[in-house]
This record gives sequence, structure tokens and C-alpha cells, in this order.
Amino acid sequence: MSLPHPDRQIISLACAIVTVSDTRTPESDRSGQLLKQRLTEAGHQIINYDILKDEPHSIITHVQQLKEENRINVIILNGGTGIAPRDTTYDALEGLLEKNLPGFGELFRYLSYQEIGSRAMASRAIAGIYNNILIFSLPGSSNAVKLALDKLILPELIHLTNQIRG
Repeated sequence: MSLPHPDRQIISLACAIVTVSDTRTPESDRSGQLLKQRLTEAGHQIINYDILKDEPHSIITHVQQLKEENRINVIILNGGTGIAPRDTTYDALEGLLEKNLPGFGELFRYLSYQEIGSRAMASRAIAGIYNNILIFSLPGSSNAVKLALDKLILPELIHLTNQIRG
């Protein structure tokens, strides 16, 4: 496997983290804490961190509010990407995204398959662009968040952001 070309310019991006869960608290949100830690270690700023109930209207409204802040470059959501009745993150974001990055979900499921087998097919991880903001939606599992960060998001975050900026 070849690695991507290194980014010419290292920049610090303004990130928002949103955990979608009916049960997690800031103390029990291991995936949200992992996102905060790894993004900060990579030199990015955490501008916003929230935990939302898995309600499509709340997810859409929150993403729209984050857009209004004008300083957010990246929003990473975790949780609510499965197929259970309460998993609605994908459904909320699918209609909101102006451009979908289908390769993200495809690659994430492929990498997940290598780790967890056929259960990876139930993941509805998604990424795309909304109002010049890069959005990733990941499963709530800490292992899934780590996989997505290490193999897909952190290696490409600056490149994708620069692409959006033109």
C-alpha cells in the first residue's frame, strides 16, 4: 500500500466533535475523548464538543448551528450509524450533505471488514461536504473511531480541507 503524498503545508484546523448517543455522558464518552485527544495531538483545535440524543432534527439543527460559527473546518460525529431503529445519524446527514464522499464509507467498511468480518456491512459511516465544512460520521465504537482516524481521516484531513478551499 502506498502512502499519500505529504501535505505541503501543515495547518491547524478548527474541529467540532459531536457524539450522538442516548446514553453517553462526557465522562463515559470514550470515543469523543479519543477524537479530542487525537485531533489535538495532530495539531488541530477543538472548537466545539457536544453530546446529542439520536434524533434527526437535533442532529441537523446542531450541524446547521455549527455552520453559522464560520470558523469550523471539520465536524466529526460518532454514533448512530448502524441500522437499529434509534440509529439516525446517517439519515439526518444524507440529505444535508451537498457533496458526498462515497470513498470514505467504502474504505471504512473495507478496513472494518478486515478487523470485524461481515458485521462491517451494517455500518453506515458517511462523509461529505456541507457549506464548505468537511463532515465525517463514524460509528460510536472507540475501535471504529481509532480505525477511521488512523487510516483515513488524519492522513487526508488537511488535503481534503485544502481541496474544499480551492
